[in-house]
Amino acid sequence: MPGAIKLGMAKKTTTRKTGYQSDVSDEEWAFCAPYLTLMREDAPQRDYASRELFNAVRYMVRAGCPWRMIPNDLPPWSAVHAQAQRWIKAGCWEAMAHDLRAVLRLLADRDAEPTAVILDGRTMQSTPESGARGGYDGCKRRKGCKVHIAVDTLGHLLALRITAANEQERAQVADLAREIQAVTGDTVEVAYVDQGYTGAQPAAQAEAQGMRLEVIKLQEAKRGFVLLPRRWVVERSFAWAARFRRLARDYERLASSLAGLHWLAFACLMLNSLFRHSA
Repeated sequence: MPGAIKLGMAKKTTTRKTGYQSDVSDEEWAFCAPYLTLMREDAPQRDYASRELFNAVRYMVRAGCPWRMIPNDLPPWSAVHAQAQRWIKAGCWEAMAHDLRAVLRLLADRDAEPTAVILDGRTMQSTPESGARGGYDGCKRRKGCKVHIAVDTLGHLLALRITAANEQERAQVADLAREIQAVTGDTVEVAYVDQGYTGAQPAAQAEAQGMRLEVIKLQEAKRGFVLLPRRWVVERSFAWAARFRRLARDYERLASSLAGLHWLAFACLMLNSLFRHSA
């Protein structure tokens, strides 16, 4: 086929005339390949190139299509889904995101590991696929799950937990604080939070991990939109994630899949930032 792009191993190939906007660039793939190589490209059990499988997962999470509706000029959905699950279980996207965060912080003249973080939670509407593990958020009046995240002061993801929507933010402080200090090497000293984290117990749980909770309160007399110090950073991170349409609602059967796709989304955002900065 004249002008076609052939990708993959000799056993099975995918042929595409043009690429998708979500495709990984050559520079990005050079960075990603070491994290995603779980077996040799010429391994007898490999049918499709890792790069094309990665492109397919990126397309799915960015466009928000079901697995079975991945375009026919990408590898079959079954192969893409199986490989995505292997990457999630191996923590590939999480490891990539942590290293990207450190690189971007150094490029911004910051220390590689942060001393301050921001915590918050976001309720995601359930779907028929995820409804069995959801809960009801009485504040948001929504049934689904809640995504609890910790980001550094640049908005990059540090830690993440998935719970039912009826779980309180303050109940996740111990686990998030433990994970934050594990990935940063106990460098974090303060965590900025909203009033959903008030109370002696979450403060004590954070203190046990060498971290101080600082509650940023909403002004009692406010008029219109108020930009709260520090807290706006995590809200911006949630807005970044919302650009990935697969994360608009909870479409995943497994909480581990939802968490893995969040790590992938933030890794994609940081890859874009890194190579835009380089250019």
